[in-house]
Amino acid sequence: MLLALSAGIQDPSLAVHSGVALAGYSAGVLLAAPIGANRADDEGTWPPSVTTILVAEFCVLAVFSAGWEITGGRPGGTAQVLLIAALAVGMGMQSAAVRKLGGMSTTYLTGTLTSVIAGLVTRDRPPGFARSIGVLVAIVPGAVVGSLLSQYAPAWLPAVIMAPVAVVAIASVAGFEQVKAHFGQRRSR
Repeated sequence: MLLALSAGIQDPSLAVHSGVALAGYSAGVLLAAPIGANRADDEGTWPPSVTTILVAEFCVLAVFSAGWEITGGRPGGTAQVLLIAALAVGMGMQSAAVRKLGGMSTTYLTGTLTSVIAGLVTRDRPPGFARSIGVLVAIVPGAVVGSLLSQYAPAWLPAVIMAPVAVVAIASVAGFEQVKAHFGQRRSR
């Protein structure tokens, strides 16, 4: 959409940024989709291939974070384009991972919102309905925090981007059941 808009308003900078984001996102999906296509791990709530993809995404985000820190949180020119590409690759990888879980998207609000509203109205709730609601609840505060950090505390932005991916990857390696049991024990004390 932004690429088409850039053509309409003849903004070469927007065209470059949008084109790089689109290409990076596509590259991330191309890298991660074959990993997510592993049918051997289709059983269970959390397929191991999702964790593998999230760990790879974390590595891409670490590269982004290094670039962000090198530029002092204010990248410009070529550095800005490279960082856009890195984040887009990470988002493409994340989308391919989440696709394996079914029924929701972490990268676009309208598709998830449509799925939730349609499920509520028709009472036909697809698999992953609760996760979709969680995504919607998390997106708005996440966007607010991200925009405030990028404006007022840019040095913290990489940590905020990487932390959720790290927590989910670690929890999945530890086993969600073990994590759930641990928190259940703490509440009963």
